[in-house]
Amino acid sequence: MPHSIDHPIEVEITAEDTLAERGDARVKAPVTMPVRHGRRVSVWHYARPALALTVTVVTLTGAIGQRFYNQPRLAVGKVAPITLRARYDAHIEDRESTEAKRKEARLATAPVWMVNPTANQEISHKLQRLIEQGNTLRSQATPLPFVSPTILSTPTQVYLQQAEEWEWRAIQQAVDEIPLSFRTQAPPLASFSPLPSQPLLPPSENTSAQQRAIAELRVFQRTVSPPAFAQVINQVNQARHQYATALAAIAAATPPDTASPYDAVLLALTPEEWQTTQKALHQVARRMMTQGIPPGLPTSFLREAANLQFQEMVPPIAKPLAVRLLLSSLQPNLIEDKEQTRVRAEQAARAVEPVMVSIRRGEIIVQAAETITPAQFALLDHFDLSQRGLNWLGLLGFGGIVTIGVGLFWGLQRRFYPQLRRRDRFLLLLLCLSTPAFIALHLPSTNLAMVGLLVGSFYGSNLGVATVGLLSLLLPIGIELQWGYWLASAVSGLLAAFFAGRLRSREELALLGGVVGITQATTYLLVTFTLSAAAGTIWHSVLLDATIQGAKGVLWSIIALGLSPYLEHLFDLVTPVRLAELANPNRPLLKRLATEAPGTFQHTLFVATLAEAAACALGCNVELVRTGTLYHDIGKMHDPQGFIENQMGGPNKHDQLDDPWLSVAIIKKHVSEGLVMARRYRLPKAIRAFIPEHQGTMLVSYFYQQAQQRAGEFSAPSPDRPLDEAYFRYDGPIPQSKETGIVMLADSCEAALRSLKDATHEEALRMVNKILRARWQDNQLVDSGLSREDLAQIAEIFVFVWQQYNHKRIPYPKALSTQAPAIGTCP
Repeated sequence: MPHSIDHPIEVEITAEDTLAERGDARVKAPVTMPVRHGRRVSVWHYARPALALTVTVVTLTGAIGQRFYNQPRLAVGKVAPITLRARYDAHIEDRESTEAKRKEARLATAPVWMVNPTANQEISHKLQRLIEQGNTLRSQATPLPFVSPTILSTPTQVYLQQAEEWEWRAIQQAVDEIPLSFRTQAPPLASFSPLPSQPLLPPSENTSAQQRAIAELRVFQRTVSPPAFAQVINQVNQARHQYATALAAIAAATPPDTASPYDAVLLALTPEEWQTTQKALHQVARRMMTQGIPPGLPTSFLREAANLQFQEMVPPIAKPLAVRLLLSSLQPNLIEDKEQTRVRAEQAARAVEPVMVSIRRGEIIVQAAETITPAQFALLDHFDLSQRGLNWLGLLGFGGIVTIGVGLFWGLQRRFYPQLRRRDRFLLLLLCLSTPAFIALHLPSTNLAMVGLLVGSFYGSNLGVATVGLLSLLLPIGIELQWGYWLASAVSGLLAAFFAGRLRSREELALLGGVVGITQATTYLLVTFTLSAAAGTIWHSVLLDATIQGAKGVLWSIIALGLSPYLEHLFDLVTPVRLAELANPNRPLLKRLATEAPGTFQHTLFVATLAEAAACALGCNVELVRTGTLYHDIGKMHDPQGFIENQMGGPNKHDQLDDPWLSVAIIKKHVSEGLVMARRYRLPKAIRAFIPEHQGTMLVSYFYQQAQQRAGEFSAPSPDRPLDEAYFRYDGPIPQSKETGIVMLADSCEAALRSLKDATHEEALRMVNKILRARWQDNQLVDSGLSREDLAQIAEIFVFVWQQYNHKRIPYPKALSTQAPAIGTCP
């Protein structure tokens, strides 16, 4: 919603004094364009915007494009036109080479790793799942020993469980006394294919194990009865069958094209050996996770480390199985600690010694036609031989960027604030130029917070955000700024601009200044810790800088609050804050109105109520309408009794005068006297516009008709008693905005609505429409921007407000009407 009213002037001057009072500058030019829509337009009207745009672009480019004023012509990589020598002995730092080495040091810094707890949990869970799967597979085989070790030794039982079918048959044949009926109770093992990874004994060991099994079976056979021996043979067959089933389950549990961590060793381990292996797996996994597994570590390194860890912790037979289970569970558990890596890189960069360049007087810095190196440029710049000067090409390019920015601002201004005046544009230009001016003073902070708060409070949030945003984008292009200071100021400026247009008191603006300071400090902290790796090691210094930045944000806000009243008066601005202050009934002029002309003051309050409701419905500036209405009739204080609302039932002054010409002069004088009072009390021109425009050029019809009736008393009209209708009309101008047009209509309908007592809604609406139609037909609203549809809506709103004021009360009984009302009751 706009915060001030001004009108582009394209009409011929008809009431110079009044228009000059309103501040509407007419351009006096001898040459004019043809009349367009009844309005004469000067040539200067078309040339002025182009000239203003050119001046704005040139001024902003010159003020912000500071980096283009002192750029070297002889730079690194360029060819020297002549041989240049040192003027005196010098020992200086080659900053560019130093920075290049520091950059190399940063890039060469090894990353700092940190353990990823999530990866550790995944490793532990996967290892536990593999162990549980091993327990499940082992449960499908008969646990060792499946017979008493006093009958068959454990190694023999292991051999008998894993032996091939032909070996087991050979053993049975070697023991002649085994009945044939017991030899075929278990299915043959030839139908089960052993796993590829199944360990098999070497031929020599296999033979000795077979002979030992035959010997132990013969010994046991001679000591027991045939049924007891047959029972043992049956247990061996069952154990071999379950072992074959478990091997098949191991093969089925392995996905295709995947190496299984399990093999026959899993089934060959005794419960004690398997328990030891499980314990060792957990311990070794914890050790390796604590040491850390970086990404990209070859599997061979992990396998060698696992072999060393399991060396003395598991039985030799279980070691390969334990290594495979561990390798199947492990994964990289280290991630890069980017913050510590940046700190280490920054420390490495700080450790780089500056690259110094020495030269003696008269020595050659660079030969003619030689390409300039960084070290040579450092010497040339030191001796002022780099030929620094104005970079016209860069400055022109920056001017093009500024032109685009100004064009974007112009488009946004036309969209959100089309009534911007020349003085407003000049103020915006001054505020934008203040930023590079303060930067030129080498302040470590920009005044974007001040610019945002002022522009936002003067012209609204949309224009404030646009101004600060575009200015923030242009500053780092044209001026060398530290990113932390610039970004903190830009964010705080955008925040100030966004909220300043929504606040309605200076107290709220003061609170916003505190928020701006906190935002600027917080943004500086975040940017510094993000861009600087060493900030964590010097956090106390960074915190001090952030506190200073916050204090500067508050200081700029205080400066803005201190400047805003003066800028409002100097540039005739009507901000929501100023309007709220002017609408305070304790203002001296309003207190005088309430005391000297109480009837006019009550009339003003009701008109303000009608006008506010209509302005709100039509999307107009409600604050402006409210304040302008309160002051629209202040001129009646020059002669309060000349207006019927102040006579309080007493004699009518105009009846006593009995002179319509004198009466109309008194009535019309309240406009001119109101303007005088408004100037004396320094009211804004947007408020002063309500004083003449609410009457426009309306006819004081009562006294005009009275003058016509008395025309016959005179033989001819005298100069001081003309019968010209223009004499009985107000001097105008007619309303030039919707706001003043609404007040005219509300002022015209107020007395008529007050006169209605028991009228229906339709009767009141009919009367209001009649009054509005009369104003429309009298051409009082042609420049206000109000349409016929707006008038219909305004009429409905006026009647609705009237009905709220004229609500009926509950009548008291006659018995109570003669008694004094009780305390706390409303009559």
